[in-house]
Amino acid sequence: MADARACEEVVAFTSDLIRIDTTNRGGGDCRERPAAEYAAALLAEAGVEPVLLERTPGRTNVVGRIEGTDPAADALLVHGHLDVVPAEAADWSVHPFSGEVRDGVVWGRGAVDMKNMDAMVLAVLRSWAREGVRPRRDLVVAFTADEEASAEDGAGFLADRHPHLFEGCTEAVGESGAFTFHDGAGREIYPVAAGERGTGWLKLTARGRAGHGSKVNRENAVTRLAAAVTRIGEHTWPVRLTPTVRAALTALAALYGVEPDLDDVDALLAKLGPAAALVEATVRNSANPTVLEAGYKVNVIPGEAVAHVDGRYLPGTEDEFRATLDLLTGPGVDWEYHHREVALEAPLDAPLFAGMRAAVEEFAPGGHVVPYCMSGGTDAKQFSRLGINGYGFAPLRLPEGFDYQALFHGVDERVPVQALHFGVRVLDRFLRTA
Repeated sequence: MADARACEEVVAFTSDLIRIDTTNRGGGDCRERPAAEYAAALLAEAGVEPVLLERTPGRTNVVGRIEGTDPAADALLVHGHLDVVPAEAADWSVHPFSGEVRDGVVWGRGAVDMKNMDAMVLAVLRSWAREGVRPRRDLVVAFTADEEASAEDGAGFLADRHPHLFEGCTEAVGESGAFTFHDGAGREIYPVAAGERGTGWLKLTARGRAGHGSKVNRENAVTRLAAAVTRIGEHTWPVRLTPTVRAALTALAALYGVEPDLDDVDALLAKLGPAAALVEATVRNSANPTVLEAGYKVNVIPGEAVAHVDGRYLPGTEDEFRATLDLLTGPGVDWEYHHREVALEAPLDAPLFAGMRAAVEEFAPGGHVVPYCMSGGTDAKQFSRLGINGYGFAPLRLPEGFDYQALFHGVDERVPVQALHFGVRVLDRFLRTA
């Protein structure tokens, strides 16, 4: 098991990484290199030879390989990203890039998304170096840039330009899974991700006849766009159950002792109480309007208006998603993908999933591990191009009232020290035998 020093180091590494400001504002405005060099130095000290790679200067990725004891076994990828979303210091109780440890909690942007997991991986590998431990299968460790934007400088670049570094990898573990979800009735639920909805960020363009704001205009681009955006925002998407979501609903229904009526999913969700939050965003596709752009003067009707929509679609439903958008946008409004990534589904009957379950249950014996599908996406999408099945597994045991999901991209992001200790122990147990 990970030693006491590993528990000390995971806290220090999380704090140090938070203090390295790797804010990703999009459009290439980010510099991950200082964090990449920090991680590379720690890998080197643990006897892992790091490779630093950049598509764009300053947008640095780190990859290393640890040789396993079974040369016939497929390799496992363990990945985490180094960039974080912006944080406005004036809104926080503690400066978002202080990495301050206060009252048993590490504060700062990246504490849960996802410099904590980066720190866990580093702490585990250094613990292994001290003990002389080798995993059963080869481990490829990747710390990536640009996950919080397009991943073009990160996992996408690695998968497209450096696939040889991931030779033999058939499975991967990354962010957003194995955290404690408290249901308010004393149960600890640990969702482990085995799927992701696809990303369909859309640009809508309405065209019409420009003119004076005082004149009648039946070809108003703003009116056309507003109508399309309203139709999209008010649309109720039909239920579409993937194998992962079906398994999640069945497991939760059994946990709560209710009939798993998958023919009436909304009624079933109502019986699951707070635990419904784990699946309700993934029983359907979604499309949420987020940005509107039109006009430059109040008395001028513009000839064009633009909107952006955050669309997400379940595995196997992209054709339906596209056809629905064609209907909802209507005449006079065109749409295109501004950014698109695939939906993912990984097998639940894989030994790897059983290994994740066993590792969590060893250190949280009263916990209930359930599969789930992420409503958003991770770098697993890019690595799937290499035929790698991705799972979300960044273990944390959290106290009651600690809303993990609300802290993703939220104000006062933080992680308890004890949660990091749990994560190191679980990750160590899992990776030794995965």
